[in-house]
Amino acid sequence: MTVEGLEPCTPAPGAFVLDARDGRVGRVMGRVGPYVQLRPPGGGAEWDCPPEAVRPAPPGLALRARVTEINRGGKLPR
Repeated sequence: MTVEGLEPCTPAPGAFVLDARDGRVGRVMGRVGPYVQLRPPGGGAEWDCPPEAVRPAPPGLALRARVTEINRGGKLPR
């Protein structure tokens, strides 16, 4: 699944974004070298995403990701 119609973005750490290569939602953890590091909602292994493939997560997907984190015991970011 690719995400079309959404422009690349420069996300801040903590933001939820989409990896346009496969449609996965992830929380931005930071940058390592040329890549943006993303972590799945609720935890798990981080993955590297090229900045040109990062898209802002639509509000509904961002909300779903936040609920997933809360349900798995995560804290809300301030």
